[in-house]
Amino acid sequence: MGRSTILVVEHEAGAPAAWLGDWLAAEGVTLDVRRPYAGSGAGSTLPAHLEGFDGLLVLGGGVDAWDEASAPWLPDTRALVRAAEETHRPALGVCLGHQIATLALGGEVGRNPAGATIAVLPVGWGDEAAEDPLLRDLTGASAVPHWNNDVALRLPDGARVLARSPDGAVQAARLGEWVWGVQCHPEAGPSVLQRWVDEDGEPYRRRGFDLDGFLATARRRETELFTAWQPLGAAFAALLAGARR
Repeated sequence: MGRSTILVVEHEAGAPAAWLGDWLAAEGVTLDVRRPYAGSGAGSTLPAHLEGFDGLLVLGGGVDAWDEASAPWLPDTRALVRAAEETHRPALGVCLGHQIATLALGGEVGRNPAGATIAVLPVGWGDEAAEDPLLRDLTGASAVPHWNNDVALRLPDGARVLARSPDGAVQAARLGEWVWGVQCHPEAGPSVLQRWVDEDGEPYRRRGFDLDGFLATARRRETELFTAWQPLGAAFAALLAGARR
């Protein structure tokens, strides 16, 4: 049947597919990474449709999901999410990508009423996660990094919550029949998190966030986090392959 190919929308250089990209590649998936923030040139333009792709991965980033002035490619990204749902191609949004997918399918996103979250948090799996085709093999994961100000305030009609953070925010959801979102960062190991702290951490330090403790926890639990979330690559790859049949 050949290799599956997935379109990856990257919103900034510091928020790559990282571990998730490695896991997908190990399963034989080809990643076509588009970087619309990079301006003109090869790899910077989003396609108008998903023909030639078996699925979609929308990554995280620091921009607000509604801030089209700062990220003018957001409408096109939402259109790709809708196209994935309409054409039965598996799609996954990570953090900002989860918020974009929520908006694309008719939900609402805004500032987390509980405040910004920068921490390795417990995963609050719901009962439906055990039967979910993407996340059922992940329910043994007990923790995952978070770095976010915004959350899904209202999910699209028919969406199913699969996990909640300790503050009650949606942590993972099946947003449509073919679209999933995770507010957390299963793809981000300590090296990625260190970059975020170095580049974006100072305002949070001034607000009292313990970023050194955050990094220390991520490093201490690196093997656990990697191992617990690695099945996400195989599960996503299986959905991509199934959609090609």
